[in-house]
Amino acid sequence: MTAQLPPRDFESLRTAIVEMRATLPKRLMQVAGYALERPDDMAFGTTASIAQAAQVQPSTLVRFAQHFGFDGFSGLQQLFRERLKERNGSYEDRLRHLESGGVADTEGVAILNGFVAAGHDSLDTLADTIDAAALERAISILARAETIYLIARRRSFPIVTYMAYAFGKLKVPCRVVSTAIGNDDDLLAQASAADAAFAVSFSPYAAESAAQAQALSERGIAVVGLTDSALSPLAASAAVWFELVEADHAGFRSLSASMALAMALTVGVAERRRQA
Repeated sequence: MTAQLPPRDFESLRTAIVEMRATLPKRLMQVAGYALERPDDMAFGTTASIAQAAQVQPSTLVRFAQHFGFDGFSGLQQLFRERLKERNGSYEDRLRHLESGGVADTEGVAILNGFVAAGHDSLDTLADTIDAAALERAISILARAETIYLIARRRSFPIVTYMAYAFGKLKVPCRVVSTAIGNDDDLLAQASAADAAFAVSFSPYAAESAAQAQALSERGIAVVGLTDSALSPLAASAAVWFELVEADHAGFRSLSASMALAMALTVGVAERRRQA
């Protein structure tokens, strides 16, 4: 069903995609996933290049645009270009600030500055977009849990291991699920409705983490999720979830904002339990 009016901005489009994700045809969902994960590429790619990257036919892009109320793909693409224009000013200011630092332009310093800039971008985006109400709900869910199960793999794993360390110092019961001895299912079998889980997964999503979060949710165990797309499998399983895309430098992403959010949750949970 075509929307009566097209979304006015990127966030409105994102909201519309999330609301329709259960009913979007497979190929349109494929475009939606690409659009949310690669919005910068959507802004200036050609119809042919975007279709190839999203692994669909160019006509599918037109159908996707029309599904959300646009006359054609160019109208949809303009929405992505406007999003980019709004961000470019602040990015250029940050880069000029780094370049004016007077530091010797060695290769190592240049690499460091690149990651510092990416970290600043990620942290600024987190501060600007965090949903305060969702943060409070997440803290409440985790704070009242008897045990917090921490689920993550690959790039996400350092987040939960540091949370486990901090929870231990703060005397908050928790268990890291991704263990070297491979008894994840046995650990999760011990979870009850009195417990909760915090699951993290970024694209390409770890199938095991998504499956574990879904299994817990189906058993009535509340899951708080941290991921990078509204179409992530974690978003469908979580009672509360946060969307966070880390800025990259030379194709490498750090965990600056993810760690900041994870530690805010950890300390917030400990403080809420202390006050109870």
